[in-house]
Amino acid sequence: MNEDHTLIRATLVPAIVVFLAAHYHVSEGDAMEMFYRSKTAEAFADDSLGLYGQSALRIAADVIQEREGR
Repeated sequence: MNEDHTLIRATLVPAIVVFLAAHYHVSEGDAMEMFYRSKTAEAFADDSLGLYGQSALRIAADVIQEREGR
């Protein structure tokens, strides 16, 4: 069964943005841009990779690791 997980992703993005804004001490607008420019966001948009099933904190941690080269 091929499901579209758009609604799940839409509910996770605001929390991801809040975590990133707090971590980097930036505005939510800047954090949102940071997220959407990341490889993690690209993977998050791909249903076949299943990131929509992870917590917002886990996805934010992936973005942080990506940005900090870990």
